[in-house]
Amino acid sequence: MKVLVIEDEKELSDSICTYLANEQFVCERAPDFSSAIEKISEHDYACVILDVNLPDGSGLEILNDLKKQNKMDGVLIVSARNSLEDKVFALNAGADDYLTKPFHLPELSARVAAIIRRKSFEGKNQVKLNELLLDLSEKTIHVHDKLVELTRKEYELLLYFIGNKNRVISKHAIAEHLWGDNMDMVDNYDFIYTHIKNLRKKLLQAGSSDYIKSIYGMGYKFSV
Repeated sequence: MKVLVIEDEKELSDSICTYLANEQFVCERAPDFSSAIEKISEHDYACVILDVNLPDGSGLEILNDLKKQNKMDGVLIVSARNSLEDKVFALNAGADDYLTKPFHLPELSARVAAIIRRKSFEGKNQVKLNELLLDLSEKTIHVHDKLVELTRKEYELLLYFIGNKNRVISKHAIAEHLWGDNMDMVDNYDFIYTHIKNLRKKLLQAGSSDYIKSIYGMGYKFSV
C-alpha cells in the first residue's frame, strides 16, 4: 500500500519511511506544502500522514484540498498540538485520525493500517473472498485453507487488486502503487507482467479461480 508522508522534519520523515517500509508500505515524501499539493493532485494514496505545521503553509489546507477533490485517501494528522480543540477541529475537517508528537513508530504504523482497513476493507483484519482468505495483520493469503507463499510485491499486488476488485487498473497505476517515486527508474512495464504472471500462477496452483484478467489496451481487472 502506498503512503505519502508530508513532514518537514527530515529526521522524522526518514524514521517514519524506514519503519513503514519494513512494514511493507511504499512511502513517498513531501517536505513542504507546495510539493504536497502537487503530489496529492497527481496521485492517489492509501493513507496520507500529514503534519499540520509546514514551512510554507498549513497541513489543514492540504486536508481541505483533498476533500474538495473528493479524494478517498485516508488522512492521519501528526502534530505537536495536543489540545482537545485542535484534535476535534482536525477530525471535523475530515481527518481519519490524529496522533500527537512525539509518538512511537509502531503506534503510527498501527493507526495507518487501521485507516486503510476502514477505507478499503470495511475495518476487517481478515478479508474473505470466495476461496481466498487474506490476513491483513499477518500479511498472508490462504486458498482453500492452504497457505500460499507470495513475495512481498506479489502480496501487495493481490491486496491492491482485491481492494479495487471489478475495476480496470492501468499498468501505470499498478507501477505507481508498487514502487511509488522509484517507478521513474523503470524503462517499461515488463516487470508488472512478470509479477502478475507469477501471482496468477501461484493462485491457480493452489486451487484458486482465475480472477486476474488482462484488459487489452487498458490494464488489468480482478473480476469477481
